[in-house]
Amino acid sequence: MAKLSEKYEAVVVFSLKNGEDAVKALVAKFSDLIKEHGTLVDVDEWGARKLAYEINYETDGYYVVYSFDCKPDFPMEFERIINITDGVLRSLVTVRK
Repeated sequence: MAKLSEKYEAVVVFSLKNGEDAVKALVAKFSDLIKEHGTLVDVDEWGARKLAYEINYETDGYYVVYSFDCKPDFPMEFERIINITDGVLRSLVTVRK
């Protein structure tokens, strides 16, 4: 039997070079995208932190953890949208237990 819904978690590191307002807009954009395709359980904003190593000549990033429930086909599309969005340094989408 196919699963109708699965639990996922996405960690996204946003660039701070465009300012705090741009980061807040991206956080809201991804929250809305998740709400369109599933249920947003939690958005945990860790805030600005120093990166372990430079990414695109940046030493700081804004960390956000999204917890959501959705159909198994959405996370792949979510990752695709994250990867083509300017202002995202790194991301990781995983299944949570």
